[in-house]
Amino acid sequence: MEGCSRRNPFSLFPLVALAIVLALALHVKTCNATTPLHTHQGNASTEFIRTSCSVTPYPRLCFASLSSHSSAIAASPKQLAYTALSVSLNSTSWTRALMSNLSLGHGMKRKEVGAMKDCIKTVSDSVDQLRRSLRKMEHLGGPELEFQISDIRTWVSAALTDDDTCMDGFEGNAANRGIKSIVRRHVLKVARLTSNALALVTNLA
Repeated sequence: MEGCSRRNPFSLFPLVALAIVLALALHVKTCNATTPLHTHQGNASTEFIRTSCSVTPYPRLCFASLSSHSSAIAASPKQLAYTALSVSLNSTSWTRALMSNLSLGHGMKRKEVGAMKDCIKTVSDSVDQLRRSLRKMEHLGGPELEFQISDIRTWVSAALTDDDTCMDGFEGNAANRGIKSIVRRHVLKVARLTSNALALVTNLA
């Protein structure tokens, strides 16, 4: 074995180190080529929503309610309006369920129960109008675009009127402040979301 040359164990170290450096450089280059693009797309969608919301009556609420849907909205005005209507519908449906539960509460006066049931009815009408609007939005486009948008605006406006009617009727009764506060807070939010959705639908024209 004395005639066999021994290989220096460190002779391969420069090659291994070079391979690691090249692999790291390739990884960094790949990350730089993909990550900023995704981030840019996300930022672009978020800025689109922020800019679009600036034309609504309640821009902060608009952005807060829609920014989490930025990936679905992208930079589509139609998808933005559709999502705004969906958010308004979900909030309105939830509020109706809340008031239905409150109307079953013991200790409420007869006038309070009556006012709550009237409010539930008008909010239910609002839910129907918003659902009608969403169905129309799903087939939006073509030569009758203006007429379609006009129909949607009419239904969303009717939903907004229903929300206002609910509050007007409830305020006219001698309900306790706690019940009034709960109803007012939730119906007011629904009305504002609906107002924002109406503005975004109008902007499509």
